[in-house]
Amino acid sequence: MTDAALQDRIRAGLRDVPDFPEPGVTFKDITPLLADAELFAAVVEAHAEPWRGKVDRVAGLEARGFIFGAAIALHLGVGFVPVRKAGKLPGETVGLDYALEYGTARIEVHADALTPGASVLVVDDVLATGGTAAAACTLLETCGAQVPGVEVLVELEALDGRRALAGRAVRSLLTV
Repeated sequence: MTDAALQDRIRAGLRDVPDFPEPGVTFKDITPLLADAELFAAVVEAHAEPWRGKVDRVAGLEARGFIFGAAIALHLGVGFVPVRKAGKLPGETVGLDYALEYGTARIEVHADALTPGASVLVVDDVLATGGTAAAACTLLETCGAQVPGVEVLVELEALDGRRALAGRAVRSLLTV
């Protein structure tokens, strides 16, 4: 499938939900894409192939980044690391507080999830402002990992999330 054909299929597989989770926000619903097994497989392959043999782990951002991240890790034959909201992981964790437009948030990983020097690909579904992805990269690097890149399904160009990830390799399959 060509890049243009995949982009068209991704666009068709997304559903816009206006005023969710709050008024003025248009939520990008990925569930129609996930329901299409052929499209889901094509998306996972497109995300994974540039990283074959180049990463030791894939880190997926809660929650929808888990879906793509775990599938990409499986496709690459590497382990998966969930990057979760505070208090969601059992056992010892390492965390990072970061600023949001409306306050702060905290993300965490298990303290033993990574070995020093591990190469970890960060995966999420949508790149909006980039704050969570940037925080995840910083957290993983604090744990001793190297983060060669960030993969997202959809980039919301108007929100300029790449600015928060300046200096990092960011790849999106579709920019809207």
